Amino acid sequence: MPRLILLIAIGLAGWIIYQKIRGLPPAQRKSAYLKVGVGGLILVVLFATLTGRMHWLGAAITALLVGLTRLLPTLAQLFPIFHRLHQQRSGAAPGGGGGNSRVETSLLRMTLDHGTGDISGEVLQGEHQGARLDDLDQAQLEALFGWCQQQDEDSARLLASYLHRRFGDSWQGEPSPPPQGTSSMSEKEALAILGLSEGVEREEIISAHRRLMQKLHPDRGGNDYLAAKLNQAKDFLLG
Repeated sequence: MPRLILLIAIGLAGWIIYQKIRGLPPAQRKSAYLKVGVGGLILVVLFATLTGRMHWLGAAITALLVGLTRLLPTLAQLFPIFHRLHQQRSGAAPGGGGGNSRVETSLLRMTLDHGTGDISGEVLQGEHQGARLDDLDQAQLEALFGWCQQQDEDSARLLASYLHRRFGDSWQGEPSPPPQGTSSMSEKEALAILGLSEGVEREEIISAHRRLMQKLHPDRGGNDYLAAKLNQAKDFLLG
């Protein structure tokens, strides 16, 4: 009977934790599941060790593995640095641009990973300054969108595209029209958008634009605003 009560209590606690994790923003769920899994493993190992069902060496190895999992976020942050160093040493192509495109407004910075096609963003000013868009929930992002509408039209357009890409039909806002013309674009911005560096040839510009449009064209479920910015950048650099 006590064992049955214990199992019911464990099941109930697991269900409560699961419901709380489901309520987190998508970007935070994987980390939360990992923490719960590590915590559960520690409890099982401690119980097995204290009851004599596991040798102390097994507990030590488990503790070492848990410690390594805690270092994974730090290693993940350092990996892009090592990757860039490797590219530099291996003589990466001058038009590579680091493997990403960047669009920046006065309030937001959005980055497209060329390899995966994933889009991430960062808030540059305001209440959520320094926050990653992936770490904000829908209510926070909608409030940020309203603030951007009041402060900067380009930032509102960029965030609207991100909201439609992330939430789809669950976000009821209307997408802002894409920007027109290239008069306000600088060469540095155009190169950053296409992920290129200075001194690229015409063929490299056309190739980079074509490759990125395959990921971002609206007809392929891409991002209207960023697709428009790609066209702007190409037109600017080609004159």
